[in-house]
Amino acid sequence: MSAFSLTISDGIAVLTLDVPGEPVNILGSGVIAELQGLLDRIHDDPGVRAVVLISGKPDSFVAGADIQEFIRIRTAEEGEALSRSGQEMIARLQRFPKPIVAAIHGACLGLGCELSLACSWRVASDSPRTAIGLPEVQIGVLPGAGGCQRLPRLIGVRAALDIILAGRSERAAKALRLGLVDELVPHSILRHVAAAAADRIARQGVPPRDPRGSLLLERNPVGRLFVYAGARKAVLAKTGGHYPAPLAALAAVKTGLERGMETGFRREARLFGELAVGEVSRNLVRIFFATAALKKDPGVAPGTGTARAVKRLGVVGAGFMGAGIAGTAVAEAGVEARLKDADLARVGKGLKAATDLLRARLTRRRISRFAFVREAALLSGSAEWRGFASADLVIEAVFEDLAVKRQVMDEIEATVGPLAVIASNTSTIPITSIAAGAKHPERMLGMHFFSPVDRMPLLEVIPTDQTAPDAIVTAVQFGRRMGKTVIVVGDRPGFWVNRILTPYLNEAGLLLAEGAPIELLDRVMTRFGFPVGPIALLDEVGIDVAVKASGVMHAAFGERMTPAPGVARMVEAGRLGRKSGKGYYLYHAGHKTEPDPKAYGILGATPLATVDPRQVEQRLVYIMLNEAALAVAEGVVRSPRDGDIGAIFGIGYPAYRGGPLRFIDSLGAASVVQTLEALAAELGPRFTPAPSLVVMAGSGARFHQD
Repeated sequence: MSAFSLTISDGIAVLTLDVPGEPVNILGSGVIAELQGLLDRIHDDPGVRAVVLISGKPDSFVAGADIQEFIRIRTAEEGEALSRSGQEMIARLQRFPKPIVAAIHGACLGLGCELSLACSWRVASDSPRTAIGLPEVQIGVLPGAGGCQRLPRLIGVRAALDIILAGRSERAAKALRLGLVDELVPHSILRHVAAAAADRIARQGVPPRDPRGSLLLERNPVGRLFVYAGARKAVLAKTGGHYPAPLAALAAVKTGLERGMETGFRREARLFGELAVGEVSRNLVRIFFATAALKKDPGVAPGTGTARAVKRLGVVGAGFMGAGIAGTAVAEAGVEARLKDADLARVGKGLKAATDLLRARLTRRRISRFAFVREAALLSGSAEWRGFASADLVIEAVFEDLAVKRQVMDEIEATVGPLAVIASNTSTIPITSIAAGAKHPERMLGMHFFSPVDRMPLLEVIPTDQTAPDAIVTAVQFGRRMGKTVIVVGDRPGFWVNRILTPYLNEAGLLLAEGAPIELLDRVMTRFGFPVGPIALLDEVGIDVAVKASGVMHAAFGERMTPAPGVARMVEAGRLGRKSGKGYYLYHAGHKTEPDPKAYGILGATPLATVDPRQVEQRLVYIMLNEAALAVAEGVVRSPRDGDIGAIFGIGYPAYRGGPLRFIDSLGAASVVQTLEALAAELGPRFTPAPSLVVMAGSGARFHQD
């Protein structure tokens, strides 16, 4: 079937792209060949004066290249050739003798954006769904079809580097301000305005564009040197040098601007080929496919469960987590959300916090003032149970205490309708324990959100042995509506993320007690690739929350999960972390400043002048790897895919390493077992290798087969 339809009216050819069988338009080799054939036909047609390129998809212009073709690359030379073919295709568009106007609505990303850059004129819809950008670095490569050359020349070096090096996409209004598009119109008249622009340009030519970028910094070679240096410094600060694609993209941009566009194209293609076959890109692409697969995964065997439509959400507990769940549900899923708490004042604070999440979207121009007012009206709250009888889903988000949670779940069950799904937001307590004594355990499960809810992308859904498939599918689908990546995990203490996180944090506490300085522990692990180190993470999570969770885990798993000494004394001293203004670090106006020397005294520790960072990294990394292997063997995650995605999105495990299970595969199970045995001999049985790892080491097995 054809991907394009062609209509010609008053000398304007309208090419409508609608790739058959795909939810969004992607540019594979077949689609590109068809486009080139149509352009050849239009080129020779004297009745056509100009072209409009528009999408037939409801919310997608072009989402990018066909990634299936990308993953077939086996050598750097193949990758370079693919990039050069893309560059030539885009260059043909730019050289086309008749003006081409891109009419953009929805996602215009990657190769789609590069295609639009070669058009004579760009008209975009003002829809919030319209986004234009170059996200290639997110899969470990760079824009390889000329994006590194054309974008800086169009919008200026600094603005282009902001997009290219971060893999960013811009909303339509900002794209207009940047000069990324030339006109912004309502979607309803996009086609008409684009055709009018094509007609005008055919008669009058493309109007001159004002040069973009600072004359001092961007439009002279000396000033650009400062721009390049600043961009390189910012990339290294953000990535730690673990991700080569942004630096390669910077090199391609610099080469093109300083040595000419054709030299820039060649450098861009060569770097694309090198990146495409690198292990970092391979791991990031695997993550891309894994998250795409999870978006289609119902969480149960196909055909065994039917989701209930969730229009009304109840949240019990109006604290930080409850307010975050309610606000995010309104913002992302558009549902009514009702908060309940025993204290009316807490309800008020929770509603304010939830409303503030919506107001932040207004401030960032993600929504209009009308949309803000409409969304804020979906929030309500009470100290009573009024309104909960009509809820389709109720999520308990009260204090992490089994007795309290059981009481709340009993009250919810007595209030809601017979079809409502009931969920607990517990972070460690098994759902079977919370649901004990329930009259209808088949509709109870866990929905473990991560803090802060509006920013953390992961949701763990935790069914018990009695949870009905319908309830599981309902929770999974609603989590996706909230914008979350959802994994279904086993009902074991800590589930998946906190199961592997707890021994890591405990080991950091032991190292701290042994004299490892706070800043060294955090620096070692951020250099490994984590966004924050373990001590800073304790302050962010809340030391009191961590102590409570570690107690649950210790009770469940015994000596292997023994909490680090002294941490409870931090809570007794009122040091809860960022939320109390002091923890292991000092805080000024809510911002972390430096480690607090007084923390060592509370812990009974003396920081040592010299500590081997290699030993610190080995202990912290391998204690987590071993726990991950133990949890997989127990069936806590359904697949290694889910385990790696959960670790990456839940605790920020370094994506370039592919996740803890992929990292074990890259090291080799035999090597991991050998290191664990040495650590166990030196430090004790908590490092005893997981039996499943020992078996894998003997057989040469891997978690992942690709």
